[in-house]
Amino acid sequence: MKKIYPPKLKIGDEVRVIAPARSLGIISDETKKIANQRFADLGLKLTFGKHVGEIDDFKSSSIESRLEDLHQAFSDKNVKAMITVIGGFNSNQLLDYIDWNLIKKNPKILCGYSDITVLNNAIFAKTGFVTYSGPHYSSFGMKLHFDYTLEYFKKCLFLDEPFEILPSENWTDDPWYKDQEDRKLIKNNGWLVINEGRACGTILGSNLCTLNLLQGTKYFPRLKNSILFIEEDELAGKYAAVEFDRNLQSLIHQKDFDGVQGIIIGRFQKGSEISNDLLRQIIKSKKELNKMPVVADVDFGHTDPRITFPIGGKIELSATKGNSKIKIIKH
Repeated sequence: MKKIYPPKLKIGDEVRVIAPARSLGIISDETKKIANQRFADLGLKLTFGKHVGEIDDFKSSSIESRLEDLHQAFSDKNVKAMITVIGGFNSNQLLDYIDWNLIKKNPKILCGYSDITVLNNAIFAKTGFVTYSGPHYSSFGMKLHFDYTLEYFKKCLFLDEPFEILPSENWTDDPWYKDQEDRKLIKNNGWLVINEGRACGTILGSNLCTLNLLQGTKYFPRLKNSILFIEEDELAGKYAAVEFDRNLQSLIHQKDFDGVQGIIIGRFQKGSEISNDLLRQIIKSKKELNKMPVVADVDFGHTDPRITFPIGGKIELSATKGNSKIKIIKH
């Protein structure tokens, strides 16, 4: 399937906020105010889907409402990009009802992460259209320590040039949306190289358990010549390590997993209690991974800051202890 890269953003473009998962109704006024100003500072015109504020017992809205906003954003010629409000749990409810021809005929930027993983990968699998794993609209409402996230958002969505990913200086895993001033920075010790090696391929993945919702469906992307970005949140609590292990094992059982060339793992939240030693044990226990480079503690997932990267784009990975390199070649 031929890849389709959407046009890059430029000053004056309209960006539509949509809510394929949880509703804008759960976002505070303070967060929205900061986010709106950030987009204005980028020179972008921010508009909102008709139904983004609707909220039900699941902190989401009906399939019909979410689908209408998605289709309307793709069909509106003035809209150049879409950014999701936040993640959640139910974006996969939309898949059987999406007008795939409409999306393929109107390639434009779609950015989000976590539950949006199902849309990122399903869209690429069905149409060849490249989407982006990156910050939500709500992420832009972070008052402090947002510079790194913003830098990679601009590198990936405004520019055409290849760019190298470098580790952040510090990271956070605090509930910033509850107190914008009380932030706790943690020094970043850099990436963890578990398996050395070199690889080049197509980027797939992001939130692992969400990606696995696509297994066995027509929406699961082909793994041939791919490099997987995978991450998990802390929802499993003390069972996070075994949950990550079995979700990874399930992915390995896919019939074309032998086409995977490398794995890049996003930073785990502190509440997951997944230490470097535990992670090494998980990776080393799987012989299918011994032949490929595996790097962890990269700046994406459910901690901050986070990079923006293309699902369906091209990447080069060189993993050596003390001198690793991740470069986004085509985005």
